[in-house]
Amino acid sequence: MIEDKNQKRTSLEQLGEFGLIEHLTKDFAISHESTIKGIGDDAAILDYKNRKTVLSTDLLVEGVHFDLAYMPLKHLGYKAAMVNLSDIYSMNAIATQLTVSVAVSNRFPLEALEDLYAGIELATKGYNVDLIGGDTTSSKTGLLISITAIGSIEEKDITYRSGAKPNDLLVVSGDLGGAYMGLQVLERENEVFKVNPNSQPDLEPYSYIVERQLKPEARKDIVEILEKLEVKPTSMIDISDGLSSEILHLCKESNVGCDLYEDKIPLDPTVIAACEEFKMDSTLVALSGGEDYELLFTVDQKDFEKIKGNPHLTVIGFMTDKDQGAHLVTRGETKIPLKAQGWNSFEE
Repeated sequence: MIEDKNQKRTSLEQLGEFGLIEHLTKDFAISHESTIKGIGDDAAILDYKNRKTVLSTDLLVEGVHFDLAYMPLKHLGYKAAMVNLSDIYSMNAIATQLTVSVAVSNRFPLEALEDLYAGIELATKGYNVDLIGGDTTSSKTGLLISITAIGSIEEKDITYRSGAKPNDLLVVSGDLGGAYMGLQVLERENEVFKVNPNSQPDLEPYSYIVERQLKPEARKDIVEILEKLEVKPTSMIDISDGLSSEILHLCKESNVGCDLYEDKIPLDPTVIAACEEFKMDSTLVALSGGEDYELLFTVDQKDFEKIKGNPHLTVIGFMTDKDQGAHLVTRGETKIPLKAQGWNSFEE
């Protein structure tokens, strides 16, 4: 669809900071008993009774974490919420509240921020989370989004990165590599568009992997599935920086090693096809791609029968003694040391 050049543009100056916050958040409903006071006072008030509070925050910067050439603002709002919700679920907790702060340059009209907050609102409704505050300010460098996610959990259910033991099974939700390959497609089509602005990309063959990049889903459902199965992971982390980086985090914090089996890594057929098209190795993409926001966790071997056959979960290896190190066991049964080659925002 050709962009409408005559879209309405309302200057942010017309509303002022408090008017802007009120305008953007007026339709967000409160649904949790723990939210005593949300937006509208100097601070929010939360009451979790006997539960522990879980809190995580992330900063997303235009040109570093996202490119508005192919990231629609509504999708960006949704994804920014998912990045933070995923961190709460990776502690085995349930998210209950969000705060959202944005810094915007004067090139963004009110309508652009309405799109951004529409994506955030979609996330809060879909994941049953209350928006309880935040801030807006001006920026001279484009768009910055800072979101803090808050959740709660019974102390006995908290899962850290540090609880894995030798012989625990290594399990991952969903499939890997899709978000990274979706990014490759979007960046390629953006380059084509720069050369020929009249060309409209056909993204239909790539719809799954493009959606994995533009509209990821945090895995709240996995936390709920594990609770129903009466399985408490011994350690857990979400996959934001690539499978190898996250496995090494678990190994370091838990003082264990790991054998990851290449032939067990779950890959969607569209990811394999895209890797072939881009002449990339699908295992390397899964190991280093990142942004899949799947959950990676370990379970005691006695829980194998409970998770066996679950379509959302794949056993991809097992933990070993620390002195054995962390390895990828290839299809040819060769052991290769795992390296952290995930995404690094500080790289040039």
